[in-house]
Amino acid sequence: MDRRSLLKLTAGAAAVAGTTVLTGTGIASAGTGLPPVPGMLGDRRANEVWYQLDEISLYNRSPEVQDAFSALIRFVQENAPEGLYEKWRELSGEPGYPENYAEFVKPVEQPLRVLSTLQLDNFDRFYRGDEAGLVTAFAAFGQGILFDPRREPVESEVHTMNGNPPGGYHFWHVILRGQMFLGIDRHRWARIDPLLGFAWALQSIAKPDHRHVNPGLPREQVRALARYWLPRSPAQLDRDFQSAPYPA
Repeated sequence: MDRRSLLKLTAGAAAVAGTTVLTGTGIASAGTGLPPVPGMLGDRRANEVWYQLDEISLYNRSPEVQDAFSALIRFVQENAPEGLYEKWRELSGEPGYPENYAEFVKPVEQPLRVLSTLQLDNFDRFYRGDEAGLVTAFAAFGQGILFDPRREPVESEVHTMNGNPPGGYHFWHVILRGQMFLGIDRHRWARIDPLLGFAWALQSIAKPDHRHVNPGLPREQVRALARYWLPRSPAQLDRDFQSAPYPA
């Protein structure tokens, strides 16, 4: 995707993302071909993409995915006991970046490939060829306007990043950077990384309740954030994610 196409997508997606606030307290949209879920609120397809990602990456992992997560966890415990984000932050401040970080994560290249395929296949299942739609899914996720009762009562019913503040965005970014530097679906993750920053910014402002559907942010605020975040390059996002827990 060249820069002109990216700017067109950004402008269109910013407009579409601004409309996601209207679905915050609405009934899940119809016309997706997905079965209705009683009590679900917010966009039906967006609810499903995050529900299924939880299914395959957390609750019902395949043996291959379980092995990948186990290997990654062991690697972090043994080589970055202070946390992978803190290790990335340290290495990204050195003159040898990004080569030093690529060398650091090289031992877990295969697990990172497994997780990349897992996530991208899930996004493609629901949003193949619809990048603007995927933007709205991230926008809804960040605002906490997706209410899905299928996890009740043992888990948060709202699809959004866990934690307050939500540190998972930082961990996801540094995982993506490792994948990009190792040549794992590099171009795909370079396009998705800005969506991650966008959702992080939205959640940092909205501070959604994890157990109850939340009102969306004002439409113009969502659009303004989209205009800032969606064109960001991975190198620019590296600078953004130096800030923690919220965007500067």
